[in-house]
Order: sequence, then structure tokens, then C-alpha cells
Amino acid sequence: MISVCLVDDQTLVRQGIRSLLELSDSIRVVAEAADGSQAVQMIPQVEPDVVLLDMRMPGMSGLDVLNALSASGKLPPTIILTTFDDEQLVLAGLKAGARGYLLKDVSLDQLVDAVKVVADGGSLVAPMVTQRLLSGLERMHNNFTSLDRPDPLTERETEILRLMAGGYSNKEIANSLGVAEGTVKNHVSNILSKLGVRDRTRAVLKAFELGIV
Repeated sequence: MISVCLVDDQTLVRQGIRSLLELSDSIRVVAEAADGSQAVQMIPQVEPDVVLLDMRMPGMSGLDVLNALSASGKLPPTIILTTFDDEQLVLAGLKAGARGYLLKDVSLDQLVDAVKVVADGGSLVAPMVTQRLLSGLERMHNNFTSLDRPDPLTERETEILRLMAGGYSNKEIANSLGVAEGTVKNHVSNILSKLGVRDRTRAVLKAFELGIV
């Protein structure tokens, strides 16, 4: 059972997301926070498997929550979930440690799948966002601290990285390329190592930054 903490200042939104998630047999909402300060106190105590975090909240924002929990080493796998299609905020959230980003109008299946992917150690960036990530990265380019060229990727690694940037999972990439999922996982590990990043989300950001995809 995957435990989830919801963080959103709107009660109706929390109730709606909770109702959706409770339709899944494998997910349980174990805590809710109505603002950022409450979230920062609650999350280290509850230790949920996944946090669904609203970015725009009065007082302490979602970005503040990410930064505070990341600094203390208490940040669980977190998905940014917001109605605001704001690439600058998304990029800042991903850089602060979020594993992925979804808009609140995603379907139940997309939401459940996203929670499962992140709980399993994966990262995700909704395909609808990836194009705007590129334009956002161009504006934020100077804010990146690591601009060194990585070790060159093989042709197959570059192909897989482009599919990752399109929001595809390892299983979908494996099916697309006609290879085993384990083979894709090995390639992804090599890609992360060569790019000097620790997860898929940052690999995609780095690839956009360096013009690889």
C-alpha cells in the first residue's frame, strides 16, 4: 500500500484528490496539510511514500516546502500538482527536488500511475509540459550551476533520453524499441551517470540545457 500526503490550501481540492486516490486499491491518503508550514511539520512525522504538493499557497509556498524539506534531508518523493501551467515554477520545483509535475485536471489513471511511478523510485514529467520546459530552460540557463559537458552519450542512449523527455516510462520505451525493460533500465543508469544527475527528471532538464534533445 502506497501512503500519500496531500498538501493544498483548498479543502475542496484535497477532498477531490483524496476521493480519486481512494478509488485505487493500492493507495491510501494518510495525511493532509492545508498550508506549507503545516506540511513541513507533518511530513517528517508521517513519512509518506509520496507527497502531492500544490505550488501556489499563501504564506509558505510549495517551493518553500520543497526547499525546507530538501535542506533537512526529509523530502519524500514529491509530485507537483497544480492548476497553474507555469513553467518557471515547475522548473524551480524540479530543481528543488520534486520528482515530477502534473496538472490537477489529469485523469484518475494518470494520477494513480504517477503516484506508483514516483513511489517506485521513478520520476516523471507530463508530456504536455516538456515543450515548455525547453523554453523555460532557455530563460533560466544562467541559473544552472553545472554546465560542464558530460561524457558523450551513445546513439541508443540519446534515443532513450529523447523518449524520456517525451514523458515515456521504461516499459513504454522498451516496447517502443523492442528491447527488454531491464535493458532500458541499464541504459537509463548509464545516462544518469554520464550526465552527473541522480534521477530521470534532472536528466531530462540537463538534456534540454545542453541541447542534447
